[in-house]
Amino acid sequence: MPQQSELPQSSARKLSGIRSLLIVTDAAAPQVNGVVRTIGNTKHHFEQMGVKVDLLTPERFRTIACPSYPEIRLSLTTSKSVERVIESFNPDALHVSTEGPLGWATRKIARKRGWNFTTAYHTRFPEYVNARTGIPTPWIYNIFRRFHSASSGVLAPTRTIKDNLLLNGFDRVVEWTHGVDHEIFYPRVQQQPADLHNPIFLYVGRLAIEKNVEAFLKLDLPGQKWVAGEGPLQEDLKRKYPEARYIGVLSQGDLATLYSQADVFVFPSLTDTFGLVMLEAMACGLPVAAFPVAGPIDVIGDSPAGALDHDLQKACLQALSIKRETAIAHAKTYSWETATRQMQDALVWMRGEKR
Repeated sequence: MPQQSELPQSSARKLSGIRSLLIVTDAAAPQVNGVVRTIGNTKHHFEQMGVKVDLLTPERFRTIACPSYPEIRLSLTTSKSVERVIESFNPDALHVSTEGPLGWATRKIARKRGWNFTTAYHTRFPEYVNARTGIPTPWIYNIFRRFHSASSGVLAPTRTIKDNLLLNGFDRVVEWTHGVDHEIFYPRVQQQPADLHNPIFLYVGRLAIEKNVEAFLKLDLPGQKWVAGEGPLQEDLKRKYPEARYIGVLSQGDLATLYSQADVFVFPSLTDTFGLVMLEAMACGLPVAAFPVAGPIDVIGDSPAGALDHDLQKACLQALSIKRETAIAHAKTYSWETATRQMQDALVWMRGEKR
């Protein structure tokens, strides 16, 4: 199968001197997730570079709640309406960030009009759908491969995800790392080494089956377990694990304070593409414990800033001995400025040539 990582240079030349960018996304505020945060930071840093960025989101159209995810709104619109909005923006570059209704509508329009566009692979939906419904992942990969086949470049957040997409028949996959806002995420309190008799283990994220939160909550660990976030499993988890402290959804500033107060950040997910929360936690001086899977093996890798083990309990206990300064230093190797430059390098002229 083809394993292309470079963008085609004939019909969709790379951008230089980009003035305007339209990002089409089905994930938008008030949703609280890594995709929304990534798009928000990307928009901000493009604007810092002097690029006008518009977002085409579900808020422009009538919506319905996504089944089992009521906070996610799905657009009810027509391709013609989406086409009119894109024409009104008239951007230099077009980027389709999600594979939802707006993403598919934009894909259809772009193919009809001969517009070039890039896409992003933010979420491992084949694995998510399999975890929630049991539908075989190859079936879902077939749908997603078709979606991204029209893209001039598929932006993947890590080398592991890129390799996985190529293995599943995707073409023109390029790496696009993510970052962390160090002006928000930094130690907010005076920190000490972990109290080994009463350490605080923290999870931050959705309380949903694909996040594998129960793998953390069922561990026999000393000290306390804190959980920040909400989702369809929250009431069930509270009943099964009442000894944990459930904190809910926090602002970014309050979340930074929470990170700063804990001793180990536990990331039990087996299906994330990246895991921005790991970077945020480390930036606040919080070592990470995780499984050695996509996301952690790229974000943590061989760094001493975290402990990766197929035995999550072992990883949690190992992470207690990691110095906070080590975690902070590793987080500083990531920035949104670098990530935005990578994305800029991948973008192509929507109409095939500089106007």
